[in-house]
Amino acid sequence: MGKLGKKRVLLKIGTNALTKETDQISRGKIEDIGRQISALKDDYEFIIVSSGAIAVAKQFVKLEGNGKEINVKQALAAIGQPHLMRIFHDNFWELGLLTSQCLLSYADFEREISRQNIMNTINVLLENNYIPIINENDTVATDEIKFGDNDKLAALTGCLLNVDLVIIATNTDGIYTKVSMNENKQKTIQLVEDIDKLQSEISTDKSSRGTGGMQSKIDAARILKNNNIETWIVNGIDDGFIQKAINNEITFTKILNKN
Repeated sequence: MGKLGKKRVLLKIGTNALTKETDQISRGKIEDIGRQISALKDDYEFIIVSSGAIAVAKQFVKLEGNGKEINVKQALAAIGQPHLMRIFHDNFWELGLLTSQCLLSYADFEREISRQNIMNTINVLLENNYIPIINENDTVATDEIKFGDNDKLAALTGCLLNVDLVIIATNTDGIYTKVSMNENKQKTIQLVEDIDKLQSEISTDKSSRGTGGMQSKIDAARILKNNNIETWIVNGIDDGFIQKAINNEITFTKILNKN
């Protein structure tokens, strides 16, 4: 729980949601997120884990590499991250929202001093009404570029900051049943108590523009569930998706924090 009894929510938004399944970051989507946070700020405080730095960079440059694709992606992330933060800052500023940048790596969660520093810094930001916008420090770490599209980073951050809820915004209406996917008639699994049973339903395919997929989201939800934190997997392409999920106006997957 955040300050003054506000519910603390971590929003993780992936590349597919931020680009609205195009090849460019959608400023309109970032504005949509800002509008929702502004409308909800009296009752909720938000921490954002955002992908998209590489997607932003690709709008501006095409890099030649040294034969190692991962190095090119790290360089693209370094180029794109300031642009991504500027888009967040400009859109949120117009709504009266203050933003801040935090770049983290998995190693930061393994050292107690680093963990404490992360908690202290982000708590001070929240206390002063700054929205922390977190991304993987891709210039020194490659795990998220290769595997998770920040899903695991969101889970570790959510646990460290003892959030009440993690919303993973993606490009589907949650997790679909395997049968419905095979029949091309997607049906969302709306309520999950047992993640082990859920595992058999998901595809291991990665997302088209991001680097995650449902497996990385299930892995993140498992980490959160083990720390008594609820996870929602929501279609972030829809306008107003946070408010609609809170008001149960859309279909999404809710993974409960207890069995």
